[in-house]
Order: sequence, then structure tokens, then C-alpha cells
Amino acid sequence: MRNLIKRIRILLLLPLAGMILTACSSREDSSGWLQKKGPLMTRWSAEVVPGKTWTEYPRPQMQRNNWKSLNGLWDYSITPAEAPLPKNWDGKILVPYPVESALSGVMQKPGVNEKIWYHRTLKITAKLRSRLILLNFEAVDWETEVFIDGEKIGSHKGGYDPFSIDITDHIRAGENHSLVVSVKDPTTGGYQPVGKQTNNPGGIWYTSSSGIWQTVWIEQVPKSYIRSYTAVPDIDKGTVTVKVEGVNLRSSDDLEIRVFNENKKLIGTEKVDAEEEATLSIDNVRLWSPEDPFLYDLEVRIIRRSSVLDQVKGYFGMRKISLGKDEKGITRILLNNKFVFQNGPLDQGFWPDGLNTPPTEEAMAYDLEMIKKMGFNMLRKHVKVEPRRFYYHTDRMGILVWQDMPSMFYRVFDLPAFKDSLEVIKANFETELTELVQEHVNSPSIIMWVPFNEGWGQYDTERIAAYVKTLDPTRLVNHASGWTDMGAGDVMDIHHYPEPAAPPAEEKRAIVLGEFGGLGLMTAGHMWKEENWGYEKMQDVNTLLEKYGNFYLEVARLVENPGLSAVIYTQTTDVETETNGLMTYDRDRVKMGAENVAKAHLFVK
Repeated sequence: MRNLIKRIRILLLLPLAGMILTACSSREDSSGWLQKKGPLMTRWSAEVVPGKTWTEYPRPQMQRNNWKSLNGLWDYSITPAEAPLPKNWDGKILVPYPVESALSGVMQKPGVNEKIWYHRTLKITAKLRSRLILLNFEAVDWETEVFIDGEKIGSHKGGYDPFSIDITDHIRAGENHSLVVSVKDPTTGGYQPVGKQTNNPGGIWYTSSSGIWQTVWIEQVPKSYIRSYTAVPDIDKGTVTVKVEGVNLRSSDDLEIRVFNENKKLIGTEKVDAEEEATLSIDNVRLWSPEDPFLYDLEVRIIRRSSVLDQVKGYFGMRKISLGKDEKGITRILLNNKFVFQNGPLDQGFWPDGLNTPPTEEAMAYDLEMIKKMGFNMLRKHVKVEPRRFYYHTDRMGILVWQDMPSMFYRVFDLPAFKDSLEVIKANFETELTELVQEHVNSPSIIMWVPFNEGWGQYDTERIAAYVKTLDPTRLVNHASGWTDMGAGDVMDIHHYPEPAAPPAEEKRAIVLGEFGGLGLMTAGHMWKEENWGYEKMQDVNTLLEKYGNFYLEVARLVENPGLSAVIYTQTTDVETETNGLMTYDRDRVKMGAENVAKAHLFVK
């Protein structure tokens, strides 16, 4: 399986021939950096080597050739928040692992009123006439400031979304420049979305992941370039509509869209004015589904005076998600106009050695391979947003995704420190929510947005659900998974532990079971702590498997009456003190065996 994933990865990486960007870090080869030993490590931690980990192209749906990863060893310091840029450094940190993680080499929690500082040397060898250099951050948690040679050049708030800074005017080709990044992350001492992160881990709350936790990279683009695009499929009409957002485009520029089939044969092309959207007809449409996750290749070009000024490569899937009635008149979730029962795990995406950051891309893909092997066709990405490459893998593997918005601290509106900041809090949440939807709108595997979970930071629910629908009318909205239903959105979602249950059928919304299960089983030698818990503790594997099988017999009945469209079992892996995972936290054991889990799902049609 590892070799297969590596082969697939190699085939899909862009060639780096012709790269004209270079970067170096201070004394990387003689740093003395050492990986820390956490309470539990995965087998992939031994593969984490500075400069050789997370080197994959980070933006699979909009690929360019001229790019360079800045992941590797950086200098770091942790100081009081009001302190100036450090003159001395505490040591080395391995980017992109969060500062609290063992894999970072630091394994230290910053205080609520402290900052993390990062430093490295940056050198660009490209001639910059008519070209721009963009500094890209895939995700930094939470409040970021960026400096070059001591001058602040940009800032960003948001822990889960990519952002870019044009650094062209701040660098000179062939010279060394000091790149410094400062990050403040109060976690649950602040008001920002944090998901399951907390300053006081325990129970269902986990260790925080502060600072840079996804890839940092630079790319070269022309002065007129493609910032983003949306590709909206319509399987009923057999078309895909592409809308491009460009930077510094001219009215005389053309946009050219090209579509390719599985044999890399050009099957459609359309050229439109720079401000127009292009609609291409696709003959003999091959639909994307969990059984056949076919992806069409896409090229988007800016044409100026018959020359290709900028070009990006991506992909899209022809699929549709909607509500409709089945033959019994039950409102169902439909995939490609047919009812497909959705069965998946609650996927937390935490790792014992990397925390929010998987140790390697291979490790991240392993989770998804095992989800498929266990007979699931879906997952709920729980109050976390993954690297963009995660969704490339769910796209290519055919795993449906319910994407949660990371929750704010569940008591955020009750904290005295924020009683006069409610509008600021809401505005920030909605900004980060907007970024989530807009950034991942092209991923065919994502079929539902979940803005709120169990009342955590929930507010103005009907308005937020409607807002998400305006951002993306092509997907379903689960306005509130569990607890506080306001009658909005496309589904009625309940949580019920440990045994499965269903809400009454509804006329206009599908009914789903957003969480159930949580059957706990300790696995000696593969636990974060001796202290552990599950929603119901099992004594051995046989008892667990019998209970699990009985749960899915009941799920099968609930699918028929009252008409469940989907269930989410808690959960993919153990996480810290939770032992209710299908796999251990280190991913070393599938507790019931993947084949046995898959057999239990055969009861459900």
C-alpha cells in the first residue's frame, strides 16, 4: 500500500525542472536539531527528516511549475506578546509541525500572552522583471505577521485557511534576506475558531497546535496571473462552467479553458473574454462517485496577443448532490440523482506525534485507505480543516466528505473578557467560514458544509445556514450537527450515544445520525495515557465486534424506517485519552480488523 501511494504521488507531482527559485535556512545542516519523544509516536515519525518531509506540491487543483517549499528547519523563539523581534533564538523548529508537537523538535505550549517567532534566510535567484514572487502559507494558527529584513510586509488572522503575500518589492535577486514570521495563538483563551484544541486537554478536548502547521512555499507568477477559479459541474446538462478570478488582467486578454479525459486527450476547449465565465459541454459524461471517482483534468490559461501568459492545471469531478424523494416518498440525500446511503466515521485528524499535522503525506493517505478498506464511503471531517492535499486524496479515492467549520470555544459568548466584542467575534467567524467554503469549493468529494456542531459557539443559525448556501448553492448545508436544531438547512441531524437512533422523518429535510457509537477498547502499548475513556467500554475485541455488528443491524432498520440517509460512527482513531477509535491513536492496530468492520456494514443497503 505504501509503495502504491508513493507511485501515485510521484505521478501527480509537477516536474521541478527549470525551477529558478531557491531558498536556504540558517545553518540547517549543522543545527543539532533533534526530534522529541512524545507520549506516543507513529511509525512514520522515523521518516520525518528536515527538508525531506511535506515536499509535495501543496495546491493540487491549481498547479504551477515554478515553486519551492520552505518547509524545513527554521530558527524559533517564544517571547511575551509585546516583545520586539528577537535578536537571539531559542533553537531550531521543524516547519510545518506545530510548536507543541514532538515532530517540531520543540514540544512546548506557548502561553496565552506569548508569541512564537520563526526565522530563516531567503534567497531568490530569479530575474524579477515582469515576474512576481508570492509567499504562500497553507495554514498558520492563528494571528500572523510577516517581516522581511525587519519590515512588516503582511498579516493574517485565521488558523485553517491558506493566504499569500506578494513579496516582490521587498526582495532583490541574488541577495540573502531575513524572513521572520510571528504568531499569536491564545487557543481557548481567545475567540477564534479552535475546533477540538484547548489550553487544558482532557476528555473530548485535545492538545493545541499553534503556529505554522502546514506548508510554507514560494512561487513565481507573471504580473497578470490567475488567482483562483471555480469549476461548477452540471450533470443534468452535461456541462462544466468555469469562472476565473485574475490579477491585473486586461480587457483584451482571453481566458482559455481546456478539459482532458482519462487518456489525457483534449475533449473540450473554450475561449472567453477575461471577465466572462466559460461553459463547456462534455459528451458521454463519466460521473464521479465512491465506486468510480473519475476526475477530469483541467487547464486554465490567460492568453495575451496569442501567447500563454499564465497557466494552471487542476481537475474536477462531474457529480451532483441534492435532496429528493425515494420510491417510498422519503426525503433522501441523493448523489447523482440516486439515493446512496452514506456511512462514515467521525474523522478528527489528530496525530500523537504531529498533533494537527500528519507526520507525512503517506500517513495522511493511510487513514483514508483504511477508511475505504473498512467499507465506509464517507467521512465527517470534524471541526478541523485539513491540508489541501487531503481533499485531493478524498477526491481521487472517492470518499464523500462532510466538512465541518472549526468551532469556536463552546462557551465563547459567556466569557467576561469578550462581553463587549460579540460583533467582532461573529465577524471573524464568518470571515473564516467564508474562506473555508471558497477555498474548497472545487473539491468533488465535499458534499456538505456543517457550520455548527453541538451548539459550540452557535449563533444566528438560520442566517448562517442561508449565508453558506449563498456562498455555495451546489452543496447541502447541515446547519447544526446535533443538539440545537433550528429547522434550517437541508438535513435534520441528531447525535446519539452509544446505540444508533433516528429523528422522525421530515418532508423537506433528510434525516441523518451525525454521531453515534464511541465504543471504547484499550489497546496496551498504543495509548496516549493510562487514563482513558469511551462512551461505552468494551472488555475485548470479540465483545466490541459483536456490539458493533448489532449497531449496524439497527442502522439497517433505521435506514428503512424512519428513513436515515446517513450515519457517522465515532470515530476513525483513538485521540489522546479517548479510546473509542476504530484504530489506535498511533494507527498501528485496526482493533476489530478492517475486513470484519466492512462485513458489519454489509447489513446496510
